[in-house]
Order: sequence, then C-alpha cells, then structure tokens
Amino acid sequence: MRRHLFIAALAALASAGHAPITLAQAYPSKPVRLLVPFPAGGGTDFFARTVEPLMAQALGQPLVVENKPGASTIIGAQELARSAADGYTILLGDTSTYAVNPSLFKKLPYDPKTSFAPITLTGRFLMLLVVNPKVLDVSSVKELIERAKKQPEKINYGSPGAGTPHHLAMELFAQQAGIKLTHVPYKGAAPAVQDLVGGQIGAMFLDYPTARAHLEGGRIKAIAVAAPKPMATLPNVPTVADSGVPGFEAWAWQGLAAPAGTPPDAIAKARDAYVKAVQDPAVRKKLVEAGVEPLTSTPQEMADYMASERAKWAEVIKAGNITVE
Repeated sequence: MRRHLFIAALAALASAGHAPITLAQAYPSKPVRLLVPFPAGGGTDFFARTVEPLMAQALGQPLVVENKPGASTIIGAQELARSAADGYTILLGDTSTYAVNPSLFKKLPYDPKTSFAPITLTGRFLMLLVVNPKVLDVSSVKELIERAKKQPEKINYGSPGAGTPHHLAMELFAQQAGIKLTHVPYKGAAPAVQDLVGGQIGAMFLDYPTARAHLEGGRIKAIAVAAPKPMATLPNVPTVADSGVPGFEAWAWQGLAAPAGTPPDAIAKARDAYVKAVQDPAVRKKLVEAGVEPLTSTPQEMADYMASERAKWAEVIKAGNITVE
C-alpha cells in the first residue's frame, strides 16, 4: 500500500512539471474601491453612483464608492497614488486632478504622468457663461466684452475656488478677449451660485447641471456656451467661439485611473465594466439629462488628452499669474 502511494506521489510531482498550476485568483475576486475626490451629492459623486450598479454587475464584485474630498482633489488622488497597484482601487478624477494641479501647486504628493495608469475618459460637463441680469445687464458676449473694456476690473465674477475649471474658463476667456475682470473665489460652488443669484457678483462660468435650476427660474441668464456647438436644450444660446472669441472651448471633464503599475488585464476589465455601464440606455439617459456628455476612450487616448489639457491650462495659469495658498 505504501509503495503504491509513493508511486502515485511521484507521478503527481512529475506531471506538475508539465502542467502549470495557477495559484492567483482571477481579477476581481473581491470588492473594488471607487474613490471620488468630492463630497457626496456633487456632480462627480452623482456620476459615480449612476454607473456603479452596472459596473459592479459587469465586474461580478461590489464597487464601493468612497468619498475622499478636499484640497482640489489632492486628498483622493494621493489616496490612489499610495494604493496597491492591483486593480482594487480606482479613482474618478477630474480636470484639476489630471491637468491643473501640477501647475497650480508648487508641491504635489502625486504626479499625474507617473503616479497613475489611465483607464478611460468618462464624461465632460458643459460650461455656460452666465450673468445676473440685475447686476450685469448684458445679453451677449460682445456686450460683456465692450462693458469690460470700458470698465477694466470693475466686473466681478465668482468661482468655486482658485484653479477650478470654472475659474480657469473665465481666466481663459478674459485672456483671449483681452479684458480685465475681478475674480471672487468661494469655498465651493454653492456659496458662489448663491452670491451670483443674490447679486453680489455679476457673472460666472457654471457647469450646466448646477446652472439649470437657476436658468429655469430666470434668476440668471446664459449668454454663451463654452462648447464648439450650441447645446440641444439651449438652442438659442450661441457659443463663445461664435460670439467674438474664436476657438474658445472649456470643459469640466472626468476620467478613471488606477495606480501606476496596475496589471493591464485589470485595467482592461475595469474599462470594459465602465463601457458596459455607460452604454446602457437608462444610465446614458440619466447622465445626459443631468448635463453630462458620457465619454469612453482607450487608456492611451486618456493619457494623450491629459497631456494636452495640462499644456493648455499651464499656459493659462502662467499668463494669469494664478496661485493658491
């Protein structure tokens, strides 16, 4: 009996040399964290929680949304950069995370070029140039520019904070239009919009999801869109580019990324899960109705877009001498 067992054991060891044994479990074999570098209830959080159920279904594992707000998305980005490169932590970052922060902050605890592995672009938010007509009685970009040239630095505009897409869009507009405006930074979009509606400031660039309710109520007025084409829901609002500032374009955009060094297989599976989610008609409808243009891309396309946006906003930040404390 012992002899038979010994022979069987030798046979098993011999066969092991010819048939590879896979010890690692297929990805994903446990829940995946989706970091959102903003508070719950905002646009990025809304996007994450809209795609989360179908992404989790495609992955076959829970996708756990974790809000890591603060410091112009730096807290969430740093969390990703410090995470294991195993595909179990991904980040839904934005323009600031991937393109603006490197030029805005002297010291950054991550480098978007080397700390992250891009997965896919996910969406972009339409930006509107809006005014409070009771404070700033202009009906077009041309009228706004004429007013600003007659009264340099007398027109106040708000933003959710220095270096935000809203702030940089207005700075780019001012630079290209050759005018001087006065920036009033706030700690978040809510107080900025409150003061715009209340008449403490006259203008802003606002993302459509935030602006929509106030536009419908007539409290603010959209005079232009920052996209290359007018939007279907605001067909009578022209583009900035067609209103006297040729070539003007500005978006608040987002994308998924993993820590640098994450296996390509995990990147591909996370991307495929997102693509399946955003191609669902109900999910897509919900995003579009909220003013989001859903996007998909390859990892390389996202990396290229990140690089082009970094170069674009670096010039704007340098020309405007924009700094943050």
